[in-house]
Amino acid sequence: MTAPASTPRSGGASRVFSGILLSRILGLLRQRLFGHWFGDGEAADAVNAAMRIPNFLQNLFGEGVLSASFIPVYARLLAEGRKEEAGRVAGAIGALLALATAVMVLAGIAVAPWLIAFIAPGFTGEKRDLTVLLVRVMFPGVGLLVWSAWCLGVLNSHRRFFLAYAAPIAWNLVLIGALVVAGPRQEEAPLAVTFALASVAGAFLQFAVQLPAVLRLDRALRFELGLSLAPVRDVLRSFTPVLVGRGVVQLSGYIDNALASLMGTGAVAMLNYAQPITMLPVSLFGMAVSAAELPAMASVSADAEGAVVLRERLAAGLRRISFYVIPSAVAFLVLGDVVGGALYRTGRFGSEQVLWLWTVLAGSAVGLVAGTLGRLYASTCYALRDTRTPLRFALIRVTLTLILGWLGAIVLPRWLGIDAKWGVAGLTASAGLAAWVEFALLRRALAARIGAVARVRGEVALLWALALGAAGLAFGAKVMLGAMPAWVLAAVVLPVFAVTYVAGAWRAGVPAATELTHRLRRRPGVR
Repeated sequence: MTAPASTPRSGGASRVFSGILLSRILGLLRQRLFGHWFGDGEAADAVNAAMRIPNFLQNLFGEGVLSASFIPVYARLLAEGRKEEAGRVAGAIGALLALATAVMVLAGIAVAPWLIAFIAPGFTGEKRDLTVLLVRVMFPGVGLLVWSAWCLGVLNSHRRFFLAYAAPIAWNLVLIGALVVAGPRQEEAPLAVTFALASVAGAFLQFAVQLPAVLRLDRALRFELGLSLAPVRDVLRSFTPVLVGRGVVQLSGYIDNALASLMGTGAVAMLNYAQPITMLPVSLFGMAVSAAELPAMASVSADAEGAVVLRERLAAGLRRISFYVIPSAVAFLVLGDVVGGALYRTGRFGSEQVLWLWTVLAGSAVGLVAGTLGRLYASTCYALRDTRTPLRFALIRVTLTLILGWLGAIVLPRWLGIDAKWGVAGLTASAGLAAWVEFALLRRALAARIGAVARVRGEVALLWALALGAAGLAFGAKVMLGAMPAWVLAAVVLPVFAVTYVAGAWRAGVPAATELTHRLRRRPGVR
């Protein structure tokens, strides 16, 4: 039976949003402490490069792949009341993941020196040796983080969103604790090793806080391979193209990291200082809506009536995401120094580093909207059990990222005669252009499958105009304030931007703005 054609206003997206918000706030605090103690030195480059490999495997076998292959099958079994079979499927996938990641962790520790040649070809000497050591220390946490992602898949399918997305709080708390305790006492290289050890301990805690809820929700779990089960085979058939697709997307990150390693000391670190900021709107809005919608979309029947439901849900999700992500992109472009200074200007992270970070954020703004909306389009494909379409377009995106990234990060600075470090901005901008191509291809493919989504161009153009106008007013406030402490500047300028934008959207009758102001008025003490 087809689900009702309601817009995605359930509490699912709000719970995902809340969990991610708390986790990301602590993540930004972690990065602030990291910047304070490491700055943009060689140890900072080593830590950030080393974390790429465990993160690659976590993303490869974790949340993204499970969301596309496991959740649609598991959620449909639950919706059909086949709880015993659902438990066996979840247990089988968990067992297979445990086996696969155990093998890869052992292999990764052994081949770490060769992996460094791929992720950071520009590293030499002590920096390279430290990076190899850090990779080996961090690798055991990979399996724990993959199991944590498996827990997220189970919890999401049962519509228990908050715990799944708040669990990384535990990982961040351990890392923050390590930096607070060891930061004043250790030099950069030993502190980097302490940070790596803490990441493994944090990964264990992140998994441990979710496991009791998973066991309580699905009492039919059986941890056995279960390859004879048809739903398990369905998951594995989807798993392979999604695995390749996620691998291709992750390869894009490795390309960025490898190119940054050729730009001198600090470039890799700066790229990774920018990432938590640029990923905040992607996670809070794109991921929140996509994650909440996937189980609901996967339960919709594959008929003409179901296509109508999917189009309506997709259109509503696109509007909600655009309302929040468009001003985020404008803020990174116009007010990136205010954002970066408020978050990082402390200790070894000074005004020069803030300026460098601003250029990277401005480059990231190019593709922020496309990359975020693309997540929802990809989730819709996965709900339709179509994993090959996102894979094809991901391959195109990575190819463009490689070509445009080399031109923007390496060739363009040489042609302009500027310092190579400014190529990091060209790197993020080129990735944004590739994201727009992928987004356009996904939109066209889905239109052919379920019909064209209701036009939202007029509303999107209005949001861009409102965001740019609000940014102009906020930029004027920044100029008037002059030289102020970074946090004071942010406390004045950013609220001016946010309030002006939301007020303008509300006056224009934008539905997402009306919903937001309504929620704020309902809060205790707000009239």
